Amino acid sequence: MEKFILSLKNRFSKSNFLHLMIMAIIFTSNSISAQKKDMMIRISEIEIYPEYLLQYKAILKEESAASVKLEPGVLAIFPMYQKKDSTQIRILEMYKDNDAYQSHLKTPHFLKYKTSTLKMVKSLKLIDMDTIDPESMKMLFRKMND
Repeated sequence: MEKFILSLKNRFSKSNFLHLMIMAIIFTSNSISAQKKDMMIRISEIEIYPEYLLQYKAILKEESAASVKLEPGVLAIFPMYQKKDSTQIRILEMYKDNDAYQSHLKTPHFLKYKTSTLKMVKSLKLIDMDTIDPESMKMLFRKMND
């Protein structure tokens, strides 16, 4: 590689060589970042009006199961509620990448969930997260198959 760069340097003027190297660096970094897609992880904090709780949980259960079953980019949609206040729902959402998340938002099951639960939601907070140890996360999913 070093010989190749030296041969280019000898063929071009300094300014043309510099432009060529800058273009190569830009092209290489764009290719690498286009290939590397980060997993998207989010925690949804949702408070439900008490009178809608049973209905909301049934709709959410249906939506989360369909998402994991039907969408290859959905790694996990894991709904849960606080033991001391069942109106406090938390959903751990994990997507292969942002494209998978964007695709998820357009699915019939998500749109049905979103439109049918609007009046049930007292508050919604979406918290984007990042992993500390993605390698351990892969082991978690393998262990669940044991």
